[in-house]
Amino acid sequence: HLGSSSQVQFRAFPAVSQALCQTWLPETPWLVSSSETPAMPGKAATETYTHGVRTQHDSHIPPERALQKLKEGNARFVSGKVTSSFDFKPEHRTALAVHGQNPMAAILGCADSRCPIETLFDVQAGDVFVLRNAGNTLSHAEGSVVGSLEYCVGPLKAKLIVVLGHTKCGAMMGATQTMLNAQKAEKTGTPAKQSALEKLLAGLGPVTEQAQWELGSGASADEIAAHVVKVNVMAGMERLLIYSEPIREKVRSGEVQLHGAVYDITTGKVEFLGQHPRLPLILGMQAGLINTDKSLEAIVESKAQGA
Repeated sequence: HLGSSSQVQFRAFPAVSQALCQTWLPETPWLVSSSETPAMPGKAATETYTHGVRTQHDSHIPPERALQKLKEGNARFVSGKVTSSFDFKPEHRTALAVHGQNPMAAILGCADSRCPIETLFDVQAGDVFVLRNAGNTLSHAEGSVVGSLEYCVGPLKAKLIVVLGHTKCGAMMGATQTMLNAQKAEKTGTPAKQSALEKLLAGLGPVTEQAQWELGSGASADEIAAHVVKVNVMAGMERLLIYSEPIREKVRSGEVQLHGAVYDITTGKVEFLGQHPRLPLILGMQAGLINTDKSLEAIVESKAQGA
Protein backbone atom coordinates (compact mmCIF):
# COMPACT_ATOMS: atom_id res chain seq x y z
CA HIS A 1 0.00 0.00 0.00
CA LEU A 2 2.95 2.34 -0.11
CA GLY A 3 3.17 5.10 -2.66
CA SER A 4 5.63 7.82 -3.52
CA SER A 5 3.52 10.92 -3.16
CA SER A 6 5.42 12.29 -0.16
CA GLN A 7 8.30 11.46 2.10
CA VAL A 8 9.17 11.65 5.77
CA GLN A 9 12.44 11.01 7.52
CA PHE A 10 13.70 7.41 7.75
CA ARG A 11 15.11 7.07 11.25
CA ALA A 12 18.08 4.79 10.75
CA PHE A 13 21.83 5.14 10.78
CA PRO A 14 23.49 4.97 7.36
CA ALA A 15 25.17 1.62 7.86
CA VAL A 16 21.87 -0.14 8.58
CA SER A 17 19.28 1.92 6.69
CA GLN A 18 19.11 -0.47 3.74
CA ALA A 19 18.81 -3.54 5.94
CA LEU A 20 16.06 -1.93 7.99
CA CYS A 21 14.13 -1.01 4.87
CA GLN A 22 14.37 -4.58 3.61
CA THR A 23 13.24 -5.93 7.00
CA TRP A 24 10.38 -3.52 7.47
CA LEU A 25 9.20 -3.16 3.87
CA PRO A 26 10.21 -6.31 2.00
CA GLU A 27 7.47 -5.85 -0.57
CA THR A 28 8.93 -2.53 -1.78
CA PRO A 29 12.47 -3.18 -3.04
CA TRP A 30 12.46 0.06 -4.99
CA LEU A 31 12.88 1.90 -1.68
CA VAL A 32 16.41 0.54 -1.36
CA SER A 33 17.53 0.85 -4.96
CA SER A 34 20.99 2.05 -5.82
CA SER A 35 19.57 5.45 -6.73
CA GLU A 36 18.64 6.18 -3.14
CA THR A 37 20.63 9.03 -1.65
CA PRO A 38 22.71 7.68 1.26
CA ALA A 39 22.26 9.33 4.62
CA MET A 40 24.93 11.73 5.79
CA PRO A 41 26.22 11.61 9.38
CA GLY A 42 23.63 13.15 11.71
CA LYS A 43 20.88 12.90 9.11
CA ALA A 44 18.35 10.22 8.20
CA ALA A 45 17.62 8.34 5.01
CA THR A 46 14.11 8.56 3.56
CA GLU A 47 11.05 6.46 4.28
CA THR A 48 7.83 6.79 2.33
CA TYR A 49 4.26 6.68 3.62
CA THR A 50 1.28 6.70 1.30
CA HIS A 51 0.08 10.07 2.60
CA GLY A 52 3.25 11.41 4.22
CA VAL A 53 2.22 10.26 7.71
CA ARG A 54 1.28 6.87 9.13
CA THR A 55 -2.34 6.00 8.27
CA GLN A 56 -4.39 2.84 7.79
CA HIS A 57 -3.05 2.73 4.22
CA ASP A 58 0.43 1.81 5.49
CA SER A 59 1.83 -1.51 6.68
CA HIS A 60 1.85 -2.41 10.36
CA ILE A 61 5.30 -2.35 11.96
CA PRO A 62 6.59 -5.42 13.84
CA PRO A 63 7.41 -4.80 17.52
CA GLU A 64 11.17 -5.03 17.08
CA ARG A 65 11.16 -2.32 14.42
CA ALA A 66 8.78 -0.09 16.40
CA LEU A 67 11.06 -0.34 19.43
CA GLN A 68 14.09 0.51 17.32
CA LYS A 69 12.34 3.58 15.89
CA LEU A 70 11.61 4.79 19.43
CA LYS A 71 15.26 4.30 20.39
CA GLU A 72 16.45 6.17 17.30
CA GLY A 73 13.97 8.98 17.93
CA ASN A 74 15.15 9.40 21.51
CA ALA A 75 18.76 9.44 20.34
CA ARG A 76 17.91 12.31 18.01
CA PHE A 77 16.11 14.12 20.84
CA VAL A 78 19.12 13.78 23.14
CA SER A 79 21.50 15.03 20.44
CA GLY A 80 19.24 17.95 19.50
CA LYS A 81 18.72 16.71 15.92
CA VAL A 82 14.96 16.19 15.97
CA THR A 83 13.13 15.80 12.66
CA SER A 84 9.50 14.92 13.41
CA SER A 85 7.98 18.39 13.17
CA PHE A 86 9.92 19.68 10.17
CA ASP A 87 7.61 18.49 7.40
CA PHE A 88 4.21 18.19 9.10
CA LYS A 89 1.75 19.99 6.84
CA PRO A 90 -2.02 20.69 6.84
CA GLU A 91 -2.54 17.88 4.32
CA HIS A 92 -1.06 15.46 6.86
CA ARG A 93 -3.77 16.39 9.36
CA THR A 94 -6.33 15.79 6.63
CA ALA A 95 -4.79 12.41 5.79
CA LEU A 96 -4.98 11.29 9.42
CA ALA A 97 -8.61 12.42 9.67
CA VAL A 98 -9.69 10.80 6.40
CA HIS A 99 -7.61 7.63 6.30
CA GLY A 100 -7.49 6.75 10.00
CA GLN A 101 -4.73 6.18 12.52
CA ASN A 102 -2.16 3.39 12.44
CA PRO A 103 0.15 3.92 15.44
CA MET A 104 3.30 1.82 15.62
CA ALA A 105 3.22 1.65 19.44
CA ALA A 106 1.15 2.39 22.53
CA ILE A 107 2.88 4.20 25.39
CA LEU A 108 1.63 4.46 28.96
CA GLY A 109 3.48 7.38 30.52
CA CYS A 110 3.28 9.83 33.38
CA ALA A 111 1.18 12.99 33.21
CA ASP A 112 4.19 15.04 34.37
CA SER A 113 4.48 18.11 32.13
CA ARG A 114 8.23 17.58 31.87
CA CYS A 115 7.73 14.31 29.98
CA PRO A 116 6.24 15.14 26.54
CA ILE A 117 6.17 11.67 25.04
CA GLU A 118 5.92 12.56 21.36
CA THR A 119 8.75 15.05 21.77
CA LEU A 120 11.20 12.83 23.65
CA PHE A 121 10.76 10.07 21.05
CA ASP A 122 10.86 12.54 18.14
CA VAL A 123 7.67 11.22 16.55
CA GLN A 124 4.87 13.03 14.80
CA ALA A 125 1.07 12.84 14.86
CA GLY A 126 -0.13 9.33 14.03
CA ASP A 127 3.02 7.53 15.18
CA VAL A 128 2.21 6.62 18.80
CA PHE A 129 -0.93 6.04 20.87
CA VAL A 130 -0.37 7.79 24.20
CA LEU A 131 -1.99 7.26 27.60
CA ARG A 132 -0.87 9.29 30.62
CA ASN A 133 -1.74 9.51 34.29
CA ALA A 134 0.09 10.49 37.45
CA GLY A 135 2.76 7.85 38.03
CA ASN A 136 1.98 5.84 34.84
CA THR A 137 0.10 3.56 37.19
CA LEU A 138 -2.29 0.63 37.00
CA SER A 139 -2.51 0.23 40.75
CA HIS A 140 -6.33 0.28 40.77
CA ALA A 141 -6.87 -1.80 37.60
CA GLU A 142 -7.83 1.35 35.71
CA GLY A 143 -10.30 0.07 33.11
CA SER A 144 -9.96 3.14 30.91
CA VAL A 145 -6.22 2.54 30.54
CA VAL A 146 -6.47 -1.21 30.04
CA GLY A 147 -9.37 -0.88 27.62
CA SER A 148 -7.59 1.79 25.62
CA LEU A 149 -4.47 -0.36 25.31
CA GLU A 150 -6.62 -3.30 24.20
CA TYR A 151 -8.11 -1.04 21.53
CA CYS A 152 -4.65 -0.01 20.32
CA VAL A 153 -3.31 -3.55 19.92
CA GLY A 154 -6.70 -4.86 18.79
CA PRO A 155 -8.54 -2.80 16.13
CA LEU A 156 -5.52 -0.51 15.55
CA LYS A 157 -3.12 -3.50 15.39
CA ALA A 158 -0.14 -1.86 17.11
CA LYS A 159 2.51 -4.45 17.99
CA LEU A 160 4.35 -2.71 20.84
CA ILE A 161 3.34 -1.41 24.27
CA VAL A 162 5.79 0.58 26.40
CA VAL A 163 5.27 1.44 30.07
CA LEU A 164 7.35 4.58 30.57
CA GLY A 165 8.37 5.94 33.96
CA HIS A 166 10.68 8.87 34.61
CA THR A 167 13.20 10.16 37.11
CA LYS A 168 12.22 12.67 39.80
CA CYS A 169 8.60 11.53 39.53
CA GLY A 170 6.35 13.51 41.86
CA ALA A 171 3.88 10.65 42.13
CA MET A 172 6.61 8.28 43.26
CA MET A 173 7.87 10.83 45.77
CA GLY A 174 4.34 11.34 47.06
CA ALA A 175 3.68 7.61 47.22
CA THR A 176 6.89 7.10 49.17
CA GLN A 177 5.98 9.78 51.68
CA THR A 178 2.44 8.38 51.93
CA MET A 179 3.86 4.94 52.70
CA LEU A 180 6.20 6.32 55.35
CA ASN A 181 3.36 8.35 56.89
CA ALA A 182 1.15 5.27 56.93
CA GLN A 183 3.85 3.32 58.71
CA LYS A 184 4.00 6.04 61.35
CA ALA A 185 0.19 6.19 61.55
CA GLU A 186 0.05 2.51 62.40
CA LYS A 187 2.07 3.27 65.50
CA THR A 188 0.18 6.44 66.49
CA GLY A 189 -3.32 5.47 65.39
CA THR A 190 -3.69 8.55 63.17
CA PRO A 191 -6.49 8.03 60.56
CA ALA A 192 -5.41 8.04 56.90
CA LYS A 193 -6.64 10.77 54.55
CA GLN A 194 -9.17 9.81 51.87
CA SER A 195 -8.92 12.37 49.05
CA ALA A 196 -8.68 11.03 45.48
CA LEU A 197 -5.00 11.94 45.43
CA GLU A 198 -4.37 10.22 48.76
CA LYS A 199 -6.12 7.09 47.46
CA LEU A 200 -3.99 7.17 44.31
CA LEU A 201 -0.78 7.49 46.29
CA ALA A 202 -1.88 4.86 48.80
CA GLY A 203 -2.55 2.51 45.89
CA LEU A 204 1.12 2.73 45.03
CA GLY A 205 1.96 1.46 48.51
CA PRO A 206 2.93 -2.07 47.40
CA VAL A 207 5.53 -0.81 44.91
CA THR A 208 7.01 1.65 47.39
CA GLU A 209 7.16 -1.08 50.03
CA GLN A 210 8.86 -3.36 47.50
CA ALA A 211 11.42 -0.65 46.72
CA GLN A 212 12.03 -0.07 50.43
CA TRP A 213 12.49 -3.81 51.00
CA GLU A 214 14.95 -4.11 48.10
CA LEU A 215 17.05 -1.20 49.40
CA GLY A 216 16.97 -2.20 53.04
CA SER A 217 15.59 -0.59 56.17
CA GLY A 218 18.20 2.17 56.22
CA ALA A 219 17.16 3.69 52.87
CA SER A 220 16.13 7.35 52.87
CA ALA A 221 12.89 8.66 51.40
CA ASP A 222 14.79 10.09 48.40
CA GLU A 223 16.52 6.77 47.75
CA ILE A 224 13.24 4.89 47.89
CA ALA A 225 11.50 7.40 45.60
CA ALA A 226 14.29 7.08 43.03
CA HIS A 227 14.31 3.28 43.10
CA VAL A 228 10.54 2.89 43.04
CA VAL A 229 10.42 4.40 39.53
CA LYS A 230 11.72 1.15 38.01
CA VAL A 231 9.81 -1.02 40.46
CA ASN A 232 6.60 0.73 39.42
CA VAL A 233 7.32 0.25 35.71
CA MET A 234 7.79 -3.48 36.24
CA ALA A 235 4.66 -3.62 38.39
CA GLY A 236 2.69 -1.80 35.70
CA MET A 237 3.79 -4.30 33.07
CA GLU A 238 2.86 -7.20 35.32
CA ARG A 239 -0.54 -5.77 36.22
CA LEU A 240 -1.40 -5.08 32.60
CA LEU A 241 -0.71 -8.69 31.68
CA ILE A 242 -2.75 -9.93 34.64
CA TYR A 243 -5.71 -7.60 34.10
CA SER A 244 -6.03 -7.99 30.32
CA GLU A 245 -6.55 -11.39 28.77
CA PRO A 246 -6.47 -10.04 25.15
CA ILE A 247 -3.10 -8.35 25.72
CA ARG A 248 -1.78 -11.37 27.61
CA GLU A 249 -2.67 -13.67 24.72
CA LYS A 250 -1.10 -11.38 22.13
CA VAL A 251 2.11 -11.18 24.16
CA ARG A 252 2.10 -14.94 24.67
CA SER A 253 1.80 -15.53 20.91
CA GLY A 254 4.58 -13.03 20.15
CA GLU A 255 2.28 -10.78 18.13
CA VAL A 256 2.73 -7.95 20.66
CA GLN A 257 5.69 -7.10 22.88
CA LEU A 258 5.43 -5.27 26.21
CA HIS A 259 8.51 -3.31 27.28
CA GLY A 260 9.46 -1.06 30.18
CA ALA A 261 11.49 2.14 30.02
CA VAL A 262 12.55 5.09 32.18
CA TYR A 263 13.03 8.65 30.92
CA ASP A 264 15.74 10.73 32.61
CA ILE A 265 14.35 14.26 32.74
CA THR A 266 17.84 15.68 33.25
CA THR A 267 19.70 14.06 30.35
CA GLY A 268 16.73 13.41 28.06
CA LYS A 269 17.82 9.81 27.59
CA VAL A 270 15.39 6.90 27.80
CA GLU A 271 16.69 3.72 29.42
CA PHE A 272 14.96 0.75 27.84
CA LEU A 273 14.44 -2.03 30.38
CA GLY A 274 13.26 -4.76 28.02
CA GLN A 275 10.41 -7.16 28.65
CA HIS A 276 9.48 -8.29 32.15
CA PRO A 277 12.12 -10.64 33.59
CA ARG A 278 9.36 -12.92 34.91
CA LEU A 279 7.34 -12.89 31.70
CA PRO A 280 6.81 -16.67 31.36
CA LEU A 281 5.53 -16.87 34.94
CA ILE A 282 3.18 -13.91 34.52
CA LEU A 283 1.80 -15.28 31.26
CA GLY A 284 0.84 -18.43 33.14
CA MET A 285 -1.37 -16.49 35.52
CA GLN A 286 -5.10 -16.27 34.95
CA ALA A 287 -6.97 -13.20 36.20
CA GLY A 288 -9.62 -10.89 34.87
CA LEU A 289 -10.00 -7.13 35.05
CA ILE A 290 -11.20 -6.14 38.50
CA ASN A 291 -14.66 -4.59 38.59
CA THR A 292 -13.74 -1.02 39.51
CA ASP A 293 -17.41 0.00 39.91
CA LYS A 294 -17.46 -1.73 43.29
CA SER A 295 -14.99 -2.05 46.10
CA LEU A 296 -13.50 -5.49 46.62
CA GLU A 297 -15.30 -5.71 49.94
CA ALA A 298 -18.65 -4.96 48.26
CA ILE A 299 -18.07 -7.64 45.62
CA VAL A 300 -17.24 -10.25 48.26
CA GLU A 301 -20.28 -9.25 50.33
CA SER A 302 -22.66 -9.40 47.37
CA LYS A 303 -21.43 -12.85 46.41
CA ALA A 304 -21.80 -14.04 50.00
CA GLN A 305 -25.45 -12.85 49.91
CA GLY A 306 -26.05 -14.59 46.58
CA ALA A 307 -26.40 -11.34 44.61
